[in-house]
Amino acid sequence: MTRRIEPIPPGAAAALAILHRAAFPDDAWDAPAMGRILALTGGFGWLAWEGEIPAGFILVRDLGGESEVLSIGVVPRWRRRGIALALIKAAIAETRRRGIASVVLEVAVDNDPARALYEAVGFATVGRRPGYYRRPDGRADALILRLGLAAGPSR
Repeated sequence: MTRRIEPIPPGAAAALAILHRAAFPDDAWDAPAMGRILALTGGFGWLAWEGEIPAGFILVRDLGGESEVLSIGVVPRWRRRGIALALIKAAIAETRRRGIASVVLEVAVDNDPARALYEAVGFATVGRRPGYYRRPDGRADALILRLGLAAGPSR
C-alpha cells in the first residue's frame, strides 16, 4: 500500500472526529470541537493515508514564536508502522518553513510508545500538567515536551 501525507482539506471536521474517536476512544473530540480547532487562527495539519484509507492525523497551531501540536493520532490498526513519525516530521518541517523556533506538545505519562517517538525525534520534557488526561480508571498527568529548531526561513 502507498502511504501519503496530505494537508487536511477544508470541511474535514466530521472525518477528523471519526479518526480521533478511533485513536482516542476514552477522550474523543466530536465534529463541532474539530470544527472549532480547524477554524483557529494559525491552524494547520495533515492526514496520513494508507492507500485510500485514512490512517492518522496531526493538528497543529502556529502561535507565532512556537507551534503547538494540538493532537496527533493513528488508528490502532495502523500503529507501529511509522505513520506517527511521518506526521510529526511533517509538522516539524512546516514549523521550520514558517520560521518558528520550536514545537511543543503534551503527552500522557503512561503513553510509552508516544513518549519514545517524541524523545527519538529530539523532544525534551519541560513541564508537567497533573491529571490532564481522562482515563477510564481516573486521570493521567501530561508531560509538556519541547523541540527547539534551528533557524529556518524568515516569516
